[in-house]
Amino acid sequence: MKLMKVLFMAFAVVTLAPVMAFAQTGGGSFSDLKPIGMGMIVIGAAMGIGRLASSSVESMARQPEVAGNISSSMITAAALIEGFTFFALLLFLIAF
Repeated sequence: MKLMKVLFMAFAVVTLAPVMAFAQTGGGSFSDLKPIGMGMIVIGAAMGIGRLASSSVESMARQPEVAGNISSSMITAAALIEGFTFFALLLFLIAF
C-alpha cells in the first residue's frame, strides 16, 4: 500500500508540473486543472471501492456463513462512497 501511495503522489507531481511551469506566463489558470482534479477524485473513489471490495471478499472467504450480511453492508458502503464522489465532482465543477 505504501508503494501505491508513492506512485500516486509521483503521478500527481508529474501531471501538475506542466501547469506549474506555465503559471508565470499568465497562460495557465485554474480551469486547466479541471480534468486533473476530476481524475483525482475518481481515482480516490475507485481506490476506496477497490479496498472495500477486496476486504469484503476476503472476509466472506474466511466466514462464509455471514456472507449475506457482509455483502449487504458492502453494497451500502459502496453506494455511500459513490454518492460522496458524485457530490465532490459536482462541487468541483461548480467551483471551477
